[in-house]
Amino acid sequence: MILMVLTSHDRHSHTGKTTGFWLEEFAAPYYAFKDAAAEITLTSPLGGQPPVDPKSDDAATQTEFTRRFKSDLAIQAALASTLTLRDLSASNFDAVFYPGGHGPLWDLAENAYSTALIEAMLAAEKPAAAICHVPGVLRHVKAGDWQPQVVVDGLLITGQYQNPASSEPTAKALLEMLT
Repeated sequence: MILMVLTSHDRHSHTGKTTGFWLEEFAAPYYAFKDAAAEITLTSPLGGQPPVDPKSDDAATQTEFTRRFKSDLAIQAALASTLTLRDLSASNFDAVFYPGGHGPLWDLAENAYSTALIEAMLAAEKPAAAICHVPGVLRHVKAGDWQPQVVVDGLLITGQYQNPASSEPTAKALLEMLT
């Protein structure tokens, strides 16, 4: 079961212009999950209909996924009635996914329930994913100090958390890449 967390924020705080989640960054992952037969639950901080950034619904930004969304009454109904984030538990999900947009930078990046959800997912060794602007939701997420962690991204290998516990696993990741 995959939990998709959408924003409830509908206005840029500084300009007052409308914002929300980016339609394609919701639709493409949603259909990737659905087509893989994954169970999907939709949530947002306030529950109900999350705001769509109007720029993402412009004719110039349409993709096969946004067009599919426009003709899919079932997902439109599900989106109109997202569950309230504070009422959900990480233990009920296998993964969490945050679609992009500007809205999450205001509400989800500062939402204690979102932070706790991500921390609980990671503590349970369950994946958390965020795209575009939404890695901002990781702003307040804390990980265990002095724990080894190695990240491999293409040819780049880093030992995380600026601690010696990552030294040996980082070296082993490099050796693994060379073999």
